[in-house]
Amino acid sequence: MDAAWPAPDREESDGWVLRAASGVTQRANSVWPREPEGAARQQHEALRAARLWYRGRRLPLIFQIFDDPRSAGLNAILDGEGFTRQSETLVMCRDAGADRTGPERAAPPPGVEISTDPSDEWLELWWSVDGRGGPGERETARSILPGCPSIYALVRSDNGVPAAVGRLAVPAGAAASGRGGLYCMATRPDARRRGYALRIMQALLHEGAARRLAGYWLLVTAANSGAQQLYAKAGFQEAGRYLYRQERPKRHLTGC
Repeated sequence: MDAAWPAPDREESDGWVLRAASGVTQRANSVWPREPEGAARQQHEALRAARLWYRGRRLPLIFQIFDDPRSAGLNAILDGEGFTRQSETLVMCRDAGADRTGPERAAPPPGVEISTDPSDEWLELWWSVDGRGGPGERETARSILPGCPSIYALVRSDNGVPAAVGRLAVPAGAAASGRGGLYCMATRPDARRRGYALRIMQALLHEGAARRLAGYWLLVTAANSGAQQLYAKAGFQEAGRYLYRQERPKRHLTGC
């Protein structure tokens, strides 16, 4: 997952990965505690170092952390420090499947455009749905995408306007794990509930099958029940959850 969305600015320290991308997306601007377990003193020292690292980049200190037993100690420290809990996200996975009934085994859905680079139309639609910020932030997002080998899918509505997009990330480590990740699944608001998202997913799974991937993962917010239902019908099951923990801004006393 880290390789599929690589931050251009990163540093590893004491088992933590510090990532920054000018504030574009939480994932690329958060600490990934690769090794969340450790002595409390060591974690407090790592926390101080992370504060300085992000302060130097004028970014808030945010953690992307799993809510599981391995992270219990670190989560307790963050609770004590007053870090917020936000953007709970499900990690859903599925195997490629040995039978021919899965979407990747069928013929590719018609009308889906496949490329190895995000076109301007692809980027514009995805950013209009999921993006936060203006042209500068969009260009930062564009620079993140090619950091990992990927397949991009786009389908148009009857009037020729892009209706939905998606991305299959195939990190270098996929050769060992045999898995790819579905990202940037976005449908134009006025084109929803017409099967476009399903066609995008089928096309990307078909591309994954052509590359002999053994399975897939995707990330979906806990609040997005509609997308979860779509993915569940395609055989995806929850494999874990993470959330973002953000440091509350400190209030500075003013006046006399």
